[in-house]
Amino acid sequence: MQTHPMNDFDRSRKLAAPFVLVTGGKGGVGKTTVCANLGVQMAQEGHSVLLVDLDLGLSNLGLFLGVHHGPTLEDALSGKCTFRECLQEGPDGVRLLTAANGSEAMGNLSHDQRQRLIEGLAELSREFDVVLGDSAAGVGPDVLHFAAMADRVLVVTTPEVAALTDAYGVIKALDQFGIRTGADIPTPELVVNQCSGVEEGQDIARKLRQVCERFLARTPRQAGWIPRSRSVSQAAQVAAPFVGVSKRGLEQLCLRQIAGRFRTLIAIKAPLACP
Repeated sequence: MQTHPMNDFDRSRKLAAPFVLVTGGKGGVGKTTVCANLGVQMAQEGHSVLLVDLDLGLSNLGLFLGVHHGPTLEDALSGKCTFRECLQEGPDGVRLLTAANGSEAMGNLSHDQRQRLIEGLAELSREFDVVLGDSAAGVGPDVLHFAAMADRVLVVTTPEVAALTDAYGVIKALDQFGIRTGADIPTPELVVNQCSGVEEGQDIARKLRQVCERFLARTPRQAGWIPRSRSVSQAAQVAAPFVGVSKRGLEQLCLRQIAGRFRTLIAIKAPLACP
């Protein structure tokens, strides 16, 4: 039986806490919005949450959550501080690791740098119930390697044809990476953002699922949908999570549904996070 060098890498690099990677094929589909709000929603439910900006060269997760200053992952990788010293406080008690913005070096990590980042995250993850990573858009090496670490992968898309095409491209690239390296990448789950309603979200997810089943033999399930609404766009403009705007809004109900998909995962993996 053929073995792959990535097999040992995968097992040794899984985090102690459940790790959910939020990604997307196209910029502007709302992956940062989904990741940030999902993290705040889970914190409001009583979980200890670590948000990690894994869009390493073009970081904006901190900006989205109103965290503008402090040490970054670039500082930790350059030896200026420890990973623990990079932790910052976000809304509702979420902890945040920010990256760099406009850094060519962080956008092109070496193998050793990526390994040190993974080791730092693995150590910190023992202190949290769940880790959410906001990846770069596309199918770069960092996205593929972080997906190999993940327990769940969320692919965010919108109803636009270009976004759907790129979402399929991401799922295809993850599938090919897993075949080539032996990495155990979970079948991505779909979050359809900017929907007119639940019917559109279900229809978009169904069409994308059918294409994946036909050409990839993969069946990506729908994790949920987010409505196109004024409160979502207004929250983004003032760098605040929309889950804090209305406790009874449709947007928060949708986030609760998505967050609910990870409760069992957190419960199963919780003993592993204990020292």
